[in-house]
Amino acid sequence: MSINRDGAHTLAVPLACHIAHQLSCAVLRLRARLRTEFATGSSRWTWSQLSTLNRIASEGPTTLSALAAAECVRPQARSSTVAALCEEGVVARESDPTDARKMLVSITPAGRDLLASIPALREAWLERAIEQRLSPTERRTLADAAQLMNRLADC
Repeated sequence: MSINRDGAHTLAVPLACHIAHQLSCAVLRLRARLRTEFATGSSRWTWSQLSTLNRIASEGPTTLSALAAAECVRPQARSSTVAALCEEGVVARESDPTDARKMLVSITPAGRDLLASIPALREAWLERAIEQRLSPTERRTLADAAQLMNRLADC
């Protein structure tokens, strides 16, 4: 708060650079917490496995070499990750129709179901946190902030 020339109290407008810094830090912390909460609820999956599964889902059938290159890891590291995903039935391997020496990895319906469940688990934790930690006034403020964040994301 500051006092204007008439002696009235006014709210000082924070500098955009300060807001940007605080918002970036808050978003990163919340993102990390959401990841942690999902991992706690489903500790059977590693982040490497989920990242690989997500990449396979978004890029379609791919080779181990392409996966490794996209994630900047050695093919051997991605091979063990894909083997674990195959064992769990969330990805499948099949021969590349254009080159029989290569194997393509693709997501299965079970893998799509797993990826679809992640947002719901994260939102469940966030909903509980909002209900338990924020007052009704803070909830309204957070709802307004969410709308503003979406506007910024659309810039």
